[in-house]
Amino acid sequence: MRNVLVIKLGALGDVVMATPLVDAIQRFHDGAKTHVLTTPAFVSLFGHSPDINITSFPRHGWLNNGQIIRWIRRRAFDRIYDLQSNNRTALWCALSGAPDRVGNHNRYPYTHHPPTRWHGQCHIFERMLEVLRAGGISDVSRQPFLPYKSAEENRIKQWLAEHGCERNQFVLLHAGASAKRPDKIWPHFDRLALALANRGLEVIWIGGESDRERNIRLAALTGINATAEFGIIDLAILGRHARFAITNDSGPMHALSASGIPVFGLFGPSDWRRNHALGQADRAIACVHYARGFEGKPQADCLALLSPDDVLTKLADEGLV
Repeated sequence: MRNVLVIKLGALGDVVMATPLVDAIQRFHDGAKTHVLTTPAFVSLFGHSPDINITSFPRHGWLNNGQIIRWIRRRAFDRIYDLQSNNRTALWCALSGAPDRVGNHNRYPYTHHPPTRWHGQCHIFERMLEVLRAGGISDVSRQPFLPYKSAEENRIKQWLAEHGCERNQFVLLHAGASAKRPDKIWPHFDRLALALANRGLEVIWIGGESDRERNIRLAALTGINATAEFGIIDLAILGRHARFAITNDSGPMHALSASGIPVFGLFGPSDWRRNHALGQADRAIACVHYARGFEGKPQADCLALLSPDDVLTKLADEGLV
């Protein structure tokens, strides 16, 4: 094959988890020209990967839809890996002219797909491994692939030095979540941060602009407010210097899993079994493990019942505090 396309549009956590899939596809088609089609927000996640051609289009709008279809058809791809596999990308595949179309659903327009129907029955990464196996690919890493440049690492090291943060003596906390999912926010980060500070650990509050007010309030109690200081690649670099990270079920949880440190995700309304960060299943802390009466079912109102002591016990069990 000479010309291969990978489609992955979002969301952030899913795109991060797709990076080892894209790496495996590129290695499998060694010598082919590999293209990644994504949205503008995620170009940087693939930007440092060698020999990958990245194209981005705005995700919504019928005008953009037509432009994307024309762009795909003009390049005469030999194979398409549709790692999004929604109705829109299925249409792109159907009209692509590509003879091989690998996707998540066992129906047209995909020529290669898992034999079973997808209905959210497992972690999405496990399902994507099945998708790639249907296309003949079995050698896939289970850690996000977020390469970076030395200049980016030097900037992170300089920031840490300026703030007096020594390697392995600080922790990363992300107390926010998607603005559309306030039910994913654990309400006890303030108490946890004070407990960590009392154990001699510096706290760095990470997150984007939507987390600014919350981080200002939390940093007034203890720690460093690093709101909007770090992008996704930056977080992967920053994490390599931290002792561990604790987050809600959020995009930064997935980005930090690329750093190779322990990442503890706090889960309430979402199912930890299907949403945990790669390589961090044993560190998912779900309220259903601790709150009685919920019968193992994720529910929004049980997250508050997960106490700071529960989290500290988990950290102590791994020898981290």
